[in-house]
Amino acid sequence: MTGNDKLPQKLIQLRRQKELTIEELSQRSGVCAEQIARLEAGELAPSLTPLIKIARGLGVRLGTFLDDEPHSSPVVTKSGSSGTVMRFAGENKPSEGSELDFVSLAGQKKDRHMEPFLIDVKPAKTDKYKLSSHEGEEFIYVISGQIEICYGKDVYELSSGDSIYYDSVVPHNLHSKGTQTAKILAVVYAPF
Repeated sequence: MTGNDKLPQKLIQLRRQKELTIEELSQRSGVCAEQIARLEAGELAPSLTPLIKIARGLGVRLGTFLDDEPHSSPVVTKSGSSGTVMRFAGENKPSEGSELDFVSLAGQKKDRHMEPFLIDVKPAKTDKYKLSSHEGEEFIYVISGQIEICYGKDVYELSSGDSIYYDSVVPHNLHSKGTQTAKILAVVYAPF
């Protein structure tokens, strides 16, 4: 089962626990009510920025959408073990499917402040990228392939072994460079 299979139920559960309507969550998060309704119905692949905003509007961590049974002991993820995969659309056309496949590396860690992920970054279906921003910071390490990061007015090309650390409040977009899927380690910090 992918994390996306759980996302609609988890989103509804969290919203109802906070006793919020879709419209109230929309006002708190800055994400339009229609998009929240479509996410809850499982009608579209989510993009990361709206999910971060929704998590903030709910007062929870981004990883809460992936957690099943959080615990306080260390979380060990062994090489080759397949965790829950969460598929995200790019910011350009969220209804067209996944451009980013996330595997959480600490999905069960209670009260964490960082969200470490292994991410497969699929080749983009466009050469025009919509920049988005959110509170927090991101650290990206390229394991294989090539990625391009549009960050404000600057563009950074990274290859295997390269890394970048940036403030997420600056509008940005991360995508695969070329025709091959890239693999990255990403650590996202988004305060709530």
